Amino acid sequence: METSDLTARQIYQQIKDNPSRARFGFGKKAILVNVDPQKAYTRTDLFKTAYETDPKQLDYVNQLASAFRALDWPVVWTYVAFMASGEDCGIWGTRTNTPDSLQNIKFGSERAEFDDRLEINRERDVIYCKKMPSAFFETALQSLCVWHQVDTVIITGGSTSGCIRATAVDSLSRGYRTIVPEECVADKHESYHFANLTDLAIKYADVLEVSEVLDWLSQQR
Repeated sequence: METSDLTARQIYQQIKDNPSRARFGFGKKAILVNVDPQKAYTRTDLFKTAYETDPKQLDYVNQLASAFRALDWPVVWTYVAFMASGEDCGIWGTRTNTPDSLQNIKFGSERAEFDDRLEINRERDVIYCKKMPSAFFETALQSLCVWHQVDTVIITGGSTSGCIRATAVDSLSRGYRTIVPEECVADKHESYHFANLTDLAIKYADVLEVSEVLDWLSQQR
């Protein structure tokens, strides 16, 4: 195992400046999967569980969603919420039991609501409630990808080290070109965030600046 005195941010910057892997690249058609941009994770003024990496993250997500709709490509939003008993959180909800615990994001609660800054088209966009980290796990996302004949999955949301990573690994495992716009994902601490961006970039996804993703979308019209 290599050792280093560099921070996770510095290691990621090295990878970004000198990519060690060829890109998977964009395909012919993409789906946008916005993972859990709900108040429990976006409203740092309200909840201890929330986080912010790039202050313009949700603006960028809105831009991506708008570009996808203009192409008539699918836009997906996921959120987590659980029963009053918390039993549908399973073993994941057994380590703590505080008001901030995962299993205590209840249906109908403020923590389960999407951030008000998001521009969600509730008639056209697809919304899934998920119970586990990956947006693919026991949701209809795979079927939606097949129906729309996409070959590329673009992922935003949080957290980078949790649900983003899990979704990206599942996306690649299903044979999709997987793209993570750097400014569109966030985590609680920069070490987790940048360490996982590094791992994603090396193994599972193309981690790109959001401007490059928007440029590619603009060329598809």
